[in-house]
Amino acid sequence: MTQPERSASAAGEARVVALVSSGRHPVSGRAGRAREDARAVEMGLALAGASLHLAHAGDAEDAALPEYLGMFHGLEGAGGPGELSLLPMAAGDDAVPLLANWLEAYGANLVLTGQRAECGEGSGLLPYLLAERLGWAVATGVAAIEHYAGDRVTVLQALPQGQRRRLEVRLPCLLCVDGVAPMPRQSAFGPSRRGRVEAVANVTAEPDTLQAAWQWQPARARPKRLKVVKSTNARDRFKAAAAKSAASGGQVLTDLTPDEAAQKLIDYLRAEKVLPAVQPGEDGQPSA
Repeated sequence: MTQPERSASAAGEARVVALVSSGRHPVSGRAGRAREDARAVEMGLALAGASLHLAHAGDAEDAALPEYLGMFHGLEGAGGPGELSLLPMAAGDDAVPLLANWLEAYGANLVLTGQRAECGEGSGLLPYLLAERLGWAVATGVAAIEHYAGDRVTVLQALPQGQRRRLEVRLPCLLCVDGVAPMPRQSAFGPSRRGRVEAVANVTAEPDTLQAAWQWQPARARPKRLKVVKSTNARDRFKAAAAKSAASGGQVLTDLTPDEAAQKLIDYLRAEKVLPAVQPGEDGQPSA
C-alpha cells in the first residue's frame, strides 16, 4: 500500500481518530469488523501509525472491538498496542452529541470512518450530522490519502466508473472512506488481546427523540417493474410495441361487457400484488 506523504511541519501534530462500529458477515451473519470502518482504520494506520486512536459509541461487550485492535501490527517504528475509547450508550441513545463532545475534548483534527454502519439504522447520516455539529468539513467516498500537512489533507475521491477526483480539504475535517479504499490488514490475535479499551467516564448519552417518534411496519413487496423498451429510433420502438409478446400463460378476453373487463383487470392486478388483496367484511362477503 502506498504511504501518504506528510510534510515535516505536520510531524507530531496529527490527532487522527477512526470511528468504528460493529459489522456483520454478509453470509454467516457473525459479528465482526464493518468493512468500510476496517478500511478507515487501515488508512489511519498508514497515515498515523500506532498513534492512531479508535473510538466507539455503543456496547462494551461488542465482539468487533478486539478485531479492530488486532490491526495494530506490522507498523514501522515502535508500535505499541492499540487504544480504543469506549463511549457507553444504549441502543435508543443518540451517538452524535456523545461523539462530538468527545472529539472536541480529545482535540482531534482528522476523523476517519466508513460511509455507513452495517447494523442499526445504517442511514449513512452520522458523518454529516457530526460534521455539522462540529462545524468541520466533510469529504465522502475517499479512496486514498495522498498528502497530509498541518492544516490540510489531499485525498482521492472515488467517482462512478472508476474515476477519481483530487480534493484538498482544510483541517479539521471528517473523511468517509469508500469501499474501494485499500483492503484492511488481517486482525492478529496477540495485538487484539494486548489492545486497551478505556471506558470514558463522566459522559451521559442523550436519548434519540427522533428515533423514538418513528413508526415501524413490515415491509411490503415491491410492485413489479414494467419492461421498458430501450431503442435509439422510433422505428425500432414501434416494432417492439407492435410485436407479439412471446410470454406464455396469457389470456385473450373477448366479448366482455365493460364491467366484466374491468373486473378481469382488477383481478389481474391483485394477482400481481399491484393492488391490495380483498379483505372479508363482517358479513363474510369480500369488501374492497
